[in-house]
Amino acid sequence: MRAKRRKSALTYGGGLAVIVVIVVIITALIGHSSPGTSTASGAKVKTVPIPASLQMVAAPATTQGDEGIPIPIGSKLATLANAATGQTVNGVKCQAGEQLVSHVHTHLTIFVNGKARVIPYGIGVPGYEAVQTPHGPFVETGSCFYWLHTHQEDGIIHVESPSASLSFTLGQFFAIWGIPLSSTQVGPEHGKVTVFFAPTGKTPQLYKGNPANLPLGDHYQIQLNVGTPIVKPVNITNWANL
Repeated sequence: MRAKRRKSALTYGGGLAVIVVIVVIITALIGHSSPGTSTASGAKVKTVPIPASLQMVAAPATTQGDEGIPIPIGSKLATLANAATGQTVNGVKCQAGEQLVSHVHTHLTIFVNGKARVIPYGIGVPGYEAVQTPHGPFVETGSCFYWLHTHQEDGIIHVESPSASLSFTLGQFFAIWGIPLSSTQVGPEHGKVTVFFAPTGKTPQLYKGNPANLPLGDHYQIQLNVGTPIVKPVNITNWANL
């Protein structure tokens, strides 16, 4: 019996060795992700370098926010008229108090025909109450807090959930805001949407997919440009205490 097993091992040993080598090679290739590919919240975001042929203009002026992040100067993209009021939205709950088991921040900027559009404070905080700070209003309390919400008009999406295993997308944030998001529409604005995305510690690159599918994560940066001219990517390098 032992002799038979030994013979089987010799017969298949060579094939097994080849399989092991192939697995090692594949693992090595996967482990060395190409630039612009990031793994976040279980999803891979594929981006490409911004082509030199893409004509862009400089970002408009900003003011300093209370969270240490610049606040764009412009009109609001949309009000909170259709924002969620406490019901669960796309799997995201609204709970009494902020859930801080997982607490990260994604920066979102929006430009329409080259002009900055403001993301309102209070998204995801029904019945919010804001206090006045030296850098503008800041939301402190509300009847409940969605796991995705904004405290100020600086474009910082606070991702605060009761579990580190939960993952979220930009589309879920827009659903809580109550406005549409696609490759041809951002809220009430229609047109081709040019998207820049940067994972943690990277510079923004061009993303060609549906912006609603973009993951939210720690110090991720997302920029939506509706129409033209396209604004150069806003790259936050100093996240203050966020």
